[in-house]
Amino acid sequence: MKLILKWLLSAAALLGVAYIYGGVSVASFGTAMVAALIIGLMNMLVRPILVVLTIPVTLITLGLFLFVINALMFWAASGLVSGFQVNGFGAALLGSLIYSALGVVIDAVLEKS
Repeated sequence: MKLILKWLLSAAALLGVAYIYGGVSVASFGTAMVAALIIGLMNMLVRPILVVLTIPVTLITLGLFLFVINALMFWAASGLVSGFQVNGFGAALLGSLIYSALGVVIDAVLEKS
């Protein structure tokens, strides 16, 4: 039940990102649900591989390259889901930061319940 609630709240967070920041647009809540699912799957399957492959760069940048990896996952998801649009890498970087911040809030709320 918590997994479904987290998915729905993540979709709402994605709509919130589109509302807060103009560089990201989401057509509907259904699109946001699909995009949140794709982002979650990519973060679960692809992101760990990228993190391992980029360990030297991540160490040199003191971990800041992880923001680039998050932005790439966010941007790649927009390429896979029609109706979810990210206008360039800068928009992906800022959008992924906002989405991650909202995700931290969602996790904190779900931990308390």
